[in-house]
Amino acid sequence: MLNTLLDNTATDLARHAYNAAFEELGLNWHWDAATYARLQATSQGTVRTYLETEQSHLLRAYEADFLVEAIEAAKARCHASMAANRATPAPYTVWSHQPLAPASRAPQNTPAPRFTPSALHT
Repeated sequence: MLNTLLDNTATDLARHAYNAAFEELGLNWHWDAATYARLQATSQGTVRTYLETEQSHLLRAYEADFLVEAIEAAKARCHASMAANRATPAPYTVWSHQPLAPASRAPQNTPAPRFTPSALHT
C-alpha cells in the first residue's frame, strides 16, 4: 500500500509539473490523471504523443523535437521547484503562479524563459 501511495504521489507530482510547464510556456493545456495515464502507456513519450494526437497543428509551425525539449526543460524546472518546496498540489493549482525555488547557479531575480513564437526567429 505504501508503494502504491508513493507511486501515485510521484505520478501526480510529475503531472502537476507538466501542467505548470504548460502554463509557463503559454500553452493552454491541462492533463488530468486519466489523460496522463493514457499518455504514459505509449512508447513514444507523453509530450510527443500528445503533440501528435491532440495538438498536431503545432507541428506545422514547429519541429517536434524543439517543442518536446522546451516542454521537458520547463517541466524539469517546475518539478525541481515543487520537490524542493515539498509541494502538495491542491486541485486546480496553477503552479506557474507559485514562486520558484532559486537555482544554485542562476541569479534569484531572473525569471524563467517564456516560450514565444518570436523566439524562433531570433
